[in-house]
Amino acid sequence: MKKGEQGLSAWQLTMLALGTVVGGSFFLGSAVAIRSAGPSILISYVLGGLLVYIVLFALSEMTVADPSPGSFRTFAGQAFGPMAGFVVGWVYWTGLVLAMSSEATAVSIFLRAWFPGLSVAMLGALVIIAVSLLNLLGADRLSKLESGLAIVKLLAIVGFSVLGLALISGAFLNIPPVGVGALATEPLFPAGIGGIAGSMLIVMFTYAGFEVIGLAASEARQPHKTVPRAITLTVVGLVGLYILAVAVVLPLIPTGLLTAEESLFVAALRRWGLGWAGTAINIVLISAILSTMLAAMFGLGRMIRSLAEEGHAPEWIKDRGDIPYRGILFSGAAMLVGLGLGFILPQQVYLFLVSSGGFALLFSYTVILVTHYKFRKIRGCPPRGNCQLPGFPYTSWFAAVGLTAIIASMPLIPGQAYGLLAGLILAGIYTGVYLLMKPGRKGTPARGNPAQAVFSPLRPQYEFSEEITGKESGDPAAKKEK
Repeated sequence: MKKGEQGLSAWQLTMLALGTVVGGSFFLGSAVAIRSAGPSILISYVLGGLLVYIVLFALSEMTVADPSPGSFRTFAGQAFGPMAGFVVGWVYWTGLVLAMSSEATAVSIFLRAWFPGLSVAMLGALVIIAVSLLNLLGADRLSKLESGLAIVKLLAIVGFSVLGLALISGAFLNIPPVGVGALATEPLFPAGIGGIAGSMLIVMFTYAGFEVIGLAASEARQPHKTVPRAITLTVVGLVGLYILAVAVVLPLIPTGLLTAEESLFVAALRRWGLGWAGTAINIVLISAILSTMLAAMFGLGRMIRSLAEEGHAPEWIKDRGDIPYRGILFSGAAMLVGLGLGFILPQQVYLFLVSSGGFALLFSYTVILVTHYKFRKIRGCPPRGNCQLPGFPYTSWFAAVGLTAIIASMPLIPGQAYGLLAGLILAGIYTGVYLLMKPGRKGTPARGNPAQAVFSPLRPQYEFSEEITGKESGDPAAKKEK
């Protein structure tokens, strides 16, 4: 495959990211965040979008310099040694596997209304098998499927916003205009600054999954151009859509009536007699969760293959082709185990395990920022204008402190203390596993010594794509190849 001719485009990367991000956490979970913060939830979504912007562009700079398979896990290993890469990769993979097994259970509960003859366990297993098999089709075909599912979800949010604005403005002739509605009696900060702080964890979960752009970068067309464009489209699209949808919800229903058992869109429309629209959104909710699982499996397969290529996972997981068949099947099998644990273990124990997924994501984002900080301190700004993070290092400090504060606040949020504890235990276990394995470790990175590729101060320049090195390095052979 010649660089620049094939691979994922910026639009495909964006749709893949939106397919991962816009899922059940927004359609269902955001109701809890809005209830906690009231109208000030809009501030939470702006702050969350800012954190996403900083983390994504930090990841982009490293990805453009070296679009390695494994993305942030590989970069962490380059910056802080192989143990960091091992722990980050396995914590992320395990947390996401457990989280997606719980998503399979959730979507199966919805699907059982259509297939009453099948048990939740059977439906969940069928969903995981289908998600795994679809990922075996490869990045290009999967991105097209994800594009279709992502468009359905985005159109659902836009459609709800249009209906909501029609209710607010009085466009429905049989329904009087809502106007400011519930906002007339809602205080802006019902729980003070603590309400915003308490909502930030859930808000960040609604943004979770954007890191798939980094994991897909090695399969992108012209990564130095494609990845930054995809990030811009993702951040602008997400923040804009989320703020629009939430702003429309606020006048339609008092925030105290929102619960995690019902989508905020369904609750708002049903309150004004538009139950048919609520039913349609429930169907979209199913596609949203399935889409999230598809994109998550995409990242999981590539993460576990990256671990195997550096000797951090069993040798037989390696695949030499573009599609990590064994990594996908291994991750799918792990999801089936996670699904089974949900029916075998006591509920409290299972929730303890699954809640580690939230910690795994926030932990990974913090690692991205710390790794990027070292990346810039050692190597400075990449050439050809690929230094995209404005305000460095202050923006990095702001985001790192913000994410650390969100992680530290997990015990203050009902049910999330387990997530922090489970995540810390998971990190401790993998650290111990690495130390036990270290004396007999074998295997080297598939692409040579990546620590020298990006972080070594002895190298005069980054390793970029052939297009850049052919123009910048002055290498006659490179120019001739061009």
